[in-house]
Amino acid sequence: MCMMNHHYEELEESYLFAGIADRIRRYSAAHPQQRILRLGIGDVSQPLTESVIQALHEAVDDQAVKKTFHGYMPECGSEDLRKTIAAYYRKKGCNIGEQEVFVSSGASDELGDILHLFDRSIPVLLSQPAYPAYADANIMDGRKIIYLWAEEGNGFRVFPPKEEMTSLIYICSPNNPTGAVYEKELLQAWVDYAIRTDSIILFDAAYEAYIADEDIPHSIFELRGAKDCAIEICSLSKTAGFTGTRCGYTVIPEKLTREGMNLNTMWIRNRTTRTNGVSYILQKGAEAVFSEKGQKEVKNLIGIYRHNAKIFMRALDEAGLWYIGGRNAPYIWVRCPNGMSSWDYFDFLLEKAQIVGTPGSGFGPAGEGYIRFSMFADAKDIEEAGSRIIQMELK
Repeated sequence: MCMMNHHYEELEESYLFAGIADRIRRYSAAHPQQRILRLGIGDVSQPLTESVIQALHEAVDDQAVKKTFHGYMPECGSEDLRKTIAAYYRKKGCNIGEQEVFVSSGASDELGDILHLFDRSIPVLLSQPAYPAYADANIMDGRKIIYLWAEEGNGFRVFPPKEEMTSLIYICSPNNPTGAVYEKELLQAWVDYAIRTDSIILFDAAYEAYIADEDIPHSIFELRGAKDCAIEICSLSKTAGFTGTRCGYTVIPEKLTREGMNLNTMWIRNRTTRTNGVSYILQKGAEAVFSEKGQKEVKNLIGIYRHNAKIFMRALDEAGLWYIGGRNAPYIWVRCPNGMSSWDYFDFLLEKAQIVGTPGSGFGPAGEGYIRFSMFADAKDIEEAGSRIIQMELK
């Protein structure tokens, strides 16, 4: 008999986005004349920038000529792109070498694949609420998850527990779904905890480009001792619009070891065994993101979503609603008014204002009573949604 992985049976039913889609479908069928403003999905709305498109076209043309044709790429990433990303880190004050950078097909893939490096007996420390893939990947792998509760009282951040244990520690800053950020002192406390307990931090930096405050670290490697205890995973999806193009990167310090085993060396073996690398075309597009012109374009791109957040936050302030996020992140986490549940407020917004958010309970039980709004929507929709919320709340 072929034995199955019964840990899949431990997964909660993935009804969040299916439930959202079903509610929208039923509402649209009953009210076909209404224009629904969708602020729920975390996908971007702006196209790829000029530099990226030009690089992609040139790379496609390269593939049509024998002299410039590229077949399999290095599994860990092209030398040029790895050098470019390492230089980007050095500009942020992080001493990262090109051999510590691994090009990936996106952060979501890496956040699950990286678990291959660690024994299943190691528990996982995970904040609540959280990006659902963190928990699901570990449940599928049969790992014990210890949840740390994030709430309004702690600014939707989590602090090192009093009990010291060797563990895998997921930290996402700026955070999805709450938009909360970890200041330097708190991140340093986590790094110190990881070093004391021989733990590893898996730092999700997918939204680092949205940080506006100077005292908020963009990378875990800005912290003292982080190269002894941390892996950083990042993506171009939300910074450069690569959600449909798929390219990211992972940083594993060459000095990072546990039980006499070097994690950088292990990851090289993992990638060369389990992948054939990211395509030449996509890597050339990614390389353009880090050019001087590309960085200016990305800054303008992010500026659009930051402006969306400012507009929406002003509307929430006028409506008298409590929220966190928005300033350093593309998500705004709003407390449902009048003690409403996440799904009740979702239905209320859809029925009364034709606005779609993401119920906070879909990110775990700590998200109950909140709703997430994405600032990746079109600017006109963001402005209209803000106006509708003000009108609805002030009636």
